[in-house]
Formats: sequence, structure tokens, C-alpha cells
Amino acid sequence: MAHALTRKGQATRGRIVAGAAAEVRERGVDEVRLEDVMGRTGTSKSQLFHYFPGGKEELLLAVAQHEADQVLADQQPMLGDLTSWPAWQAWRDRVVARYREQGQRCPLSGLLGPTGRRSPAARAVLTALMSRWQDALADGIRHMQSTGDIAAEVDADRAAAALLAGIQGGVLLLLATGRTDHLEAVLDLAIGALRGSVRAG
Repeated sequence: MAHALTRKGQATRGRIVAGAAAEVRERGVDEVRLEDVMGRTGTSKSQLFHYFPGGKEELLLAVAQHEADQVLADQQPMLGDLTSWPAWQAWRDRVVARYREQGQRCPLSGLLGPTGRRSPAARAVLTALMSRWQDALADGIRHMQSTGDIAAEVDADRAAAALLAGIQGGVLLLLATGRTDHLEAVLDLAIGALRGSVRAG
């Protein structure tokens, strides 16, 4: 629907999504009420259902997309500029800082639901996020291969997939323990392996 809205309509819809996202972060997804979102954003019930005719579920899916976009936005400009080892280190530090700031509450996880119970639309949001993230990492690896800093024999897509899987494992352990040790370890070891690929080759 967003593509057919006027600029004012897009702004209103965006305000509702941002307000709902703030409610999710503060209260948790199960406690979010449309009345609270309307009060927070200064919108009426008719306005909310104009932009989200599917009601709460449609709004929460839009919030999930908003949060998924934010995951990548929070890593910029580092994620889009993995062109040197200092740049990779800066990205690594940003990822750790982002998840340390987030702590043990992950709004995206709550919005998308447990594995196996996600709707097709929710799975699509998560799949698109992981695909975009993996592509950005693979682009960085390929750039470093072009400058001779990573061995040409490294499969960029596979290495990016492994790095992303490691990050997700580290985040899950952070949610369980409140510690970033595992996330830091997997990032350091993965980046170290990429740096060492030239010597190994």
C-alpha cells in the first residue's frame, strides 16, 4: 500500500509504524494495544485502519519490516564499506555495540515469532533481511579479494553465510546469557580466518 500513498500519507503511516515499534520495545509485542499506538502517535482509529486494514497483525508485520531495516541501518556506513581491515574492525565493533545496546530484549524476534510458527509473510521479512545482510558481507569479501587481502579461492557467498550464521548464534547466546562474549569470539575468529586466507593459500 505504501507505494500508492501521498507524501503526507507516507509520513502518517511511518509515524504509526515508528510509534508501534516504540511500544513493542517498551512493552513487548504481547502487550501492545492499538489504543496505545493511537495515543502515542496522535492518530484516530479510522486513520490507523485506513493504513492498516488488517488491524494489529498487519501493523505488527510493518513494525517487523521496520525493525529488520533498522538492523542493517544500525551497521551503516560500516557494512556498506568493508574495503579494508580497519573497516572490517569498525564494522565488527559496531555490530557488538549494537547488540550490547539492545541487550536481552529482541523486538524482531518477538514480532516474527518462534521458529516453526512464523507466518509466510513474517518468514519473508526474515529471509529478506538475512539475504541483504549476507549479500553485503559477500560484497565486502569480494572487494578484499580484488585487492589481494583475501585469497581468491575463498567462496565469498559461503564465507558470508558462515559469518552470518555465527552472528546469529552469538545473538541467541546473548539473549540467553546477557553477554556478548560469544558474539565477539565468532566475529574475531571469522575475520581472522579471512585475513589468514592469503597466508594459508
